[in-house]
Amino acid sequence: MTTLIRHLGLRRTAVAVAVLAAFGAARAQSSDAETSVAVGVGSVTGETADRGLFGQYNGWRDHDVRGLLGVDYTRRNAATGTLTEFVGTDLLLDTRELSFLWKRQGNWKFSASYSELIRRDPYTVNTGLVGAGTTAPQVSYLTGGTGTGGIFDLETKRKGLGLGFSKWFGPNVALEVELKSENKDGSRLFGIGMNCPSAVAPGCLGSAGAAADWAVLMLPEPIDANHSQIEARLSYAGAKLRLSGGYYGSFYRNANSTLNPNVGNTLNSPLGAPLPVNAQLQSILNLPVALPPDNEAHHFDVTGSYAFTPTTRANFKLAYSEAKQNQDFVGSGFAAPTLPAGVTNLAGKVETTLAQAGISARPVPKLSLAAEARYEDRNDKTPLALYNVEGTTAYTNRNYSSTKLRGKLQATYQFPYALAGTVGVDYENIDRGAFTPTSALAGVSALRYETEEIAYRVELRRRMTETVSGALSFVRSDRDGSNWLRDNSGLGVTEVTDPASAFASTAIFMPTLADRKRDKVRLLANWQATDSVSLQLTAENGKDRFTAPTVYALRDTKMSLYSLDGSYAASDAWSFNAYLSQGRQKLNQARPAGYVLAFDNKTTAFGLGVAGKPGEKLEVGGGLSFINDKNVYDQSLDPGASLNTALLLAATGGLPEIVFRRTELRLFGRYALSKASALRLDGIHQRTKFDDWSYGYNGVPFTYSDNTTLTLQPQQNVTFVGVTYIYSWR
Repeated sequence: MTTLIRHLGLRRTAVAVAVLAAFGAARAQSSDAETSVAVGVGSVTGETADRGLFGQYNGWRDHDVRGLLGVDYTRRNAATGTLTEFVGTDLLLDTRELSFLWKRQGNWKFSASYSELIRRDPYTVNTGLVGAGTTAPQVSYLTGGTGTGGIFDLETKRKGLGLGFSKWFGPNVALEVELKSENKDGSRLFGIGMNCPSAVAPGCLGSAGAAADWAVLMLPEPIDANHSQIEARLSYAGAKLRLSGGYYGSFYRNANSTLNPNVGNTLNSPLGAPLPVNAQLQSILNLPVALPPDNEAHHFDVTGSYAFTPTTRANFKLAYSEAKQNQDFVGSGFAAPTLPAGVTNLAGKVETTLAQAGISARPVPKLSLAAEARYEDRNDKTPLALYNVEGTTAYTNRNYSSTKLRGKLQATYQFPYALAGTVGVDYENIDRGAFTPTSALAGVSALRYETEEIAYRVELRRRMTETVSGALSFVRSDRDGSNWLRDNSGLGVTEVTDPASAFASTAIFMPTLADRKRDKVRLLANWQATDSVSLQLTAENGKDRFTAPTVYALRDTKMSLYSLDGSYAASDAWSFNAYLSQGRQKLNQARPAGYVLAFDNKTTAFGLGVAGKPGEKLEVGGGLSFINDKNVYDQSLDPGASLNTALLLAATGGLPEIVFRRTELRLFGRYALSKASALRLDGIHQRTKFDDWSYGYNGVPFTYSDNTTLTLQPQQNVTFVGVTYIYSWR
């Protein structure tokens, strides 16, 4: 829900009329101006906790009653071919938007915009943190237990400004320039944690209940950043040749470079008992935490197409981009003794070059052919340095250079009875380059230099005749790759030619690198039963099967989607629509000496809508929607699972379900008081149920080591009512 006002049908309604004076009076003999202003009031029911989900993005979580204001001004001058527009929406809310457009058709265009967007985290934070949301939070243990701290709201606010200009130089050449800048401030959910013992801190050892030797702390990420973008494009369009050259620049600046916590001397044990903090653990928790650094990127491209004949056309694209990150380490708050010798910043630099070419032709009236090739080279030029130390082993960062080659061949033939058949082949090769020998692979069983995938597609499509159109398609793809690379338990990796003997039976392989077979079938159908009744049907099924040297990690996945949409125009005054859909995703994965998980996500949704005019002055409408999203975690035991693992599963029954369910009713009515004025009434009633054990279960919240908690009211009921007076004049 981006903005509540838009959903209430006030998309171009509700700014002070005095602002419009800047545009001057409209002269009847040469221009036509129209203005619409809407003023109203809205109110929501329930406490703040009832509006946690409803008020995430619309600004209504912390407000019971708010004013509604908006404006829409349009002026056209037929003699000069100019158009002026000024639109303001949600002007009294936290999601206000202003836009201005001034253009002369076929000559030039100028635009400006301002927008605000707020996001409030649906969870309520109860904490003893001092300075929460700043770069220097102090962790203060809640001696009174959970719920005895203060309430802290996690929220972020965006303010964006945009400018655009376009100029046409005759019928063939156009220049477009666009600037955007957005400030973002506030705080969002973040944290740190540590579990002793650690190879990087030998003194961080277990202490048999005498001292806390682990911790999980909620430390909100402080946000004070700006993201500015510039885009410019020069285009040429001729009878046969079309060319376009462009530049895109992205500049991110973060005023907060590090988070510097101050953790006190008391934290909870795993069982919730207060203990003094292990000194080594405390020193680790008090280390600065890096936040997103300043960075910038520059992208240049040239695209074009050429029509050799009316039935043969070629296209191409050449592009180069460069991304940089060179924020100073010491200036960001990291001590010089902890840095590699002679290194002051990452000097991160990645250059990407892209070349693409394609051709399409129709050699005979019923046959169409297409071919395309795309090559991308990613060159990581970041210098290598010894950033990592574990015990007595030091190792560098990794080089992530890679190349991607993609190709496509396709043929389409027009058969009788308005049928068209398509066959195609898609190819993809990813070469990740050599593993950096001075770096180390930890926590992953194996990597792969190269993967290769070939997909075969067939489709039968029926063009729209009097009543029916549709398509049936099938895709099969196979992915394999080069030999696996085994961790050396130190620096570098070793290529493996016999995986059966080189890897332990408990090794886990990444699904993005494993061999995979994919099958997918899709059906689309449109039926225009009568001039007033139409139906659309979609059905999809897909399955992935993964093969690796062991049975662990992801084994297979399945997906399905079925949807039915319909509309009915009962008369010129009344129309109805409805939809029903169900999507499902399944996966099976296994963990050595642990659990075998069968994950099942099913989403069911339906909706009904109506809009009509009972009389000349009255318009009414509404909609009822329902969504039920359910995650099921069916767990069983791996043959190597320990007795404790088996007892835990037997005692708990495994992970509980996560269910999100929402029912929403929307109603509106608009009554024309006169030709120039109208009164609009909007109503929304929303009922939501969200059972999520991530931060609490069965009414018991997850407790951080300092007794901080995050809570979300599982059942939330909200009603909104808004009344708006709209006045228009010319």
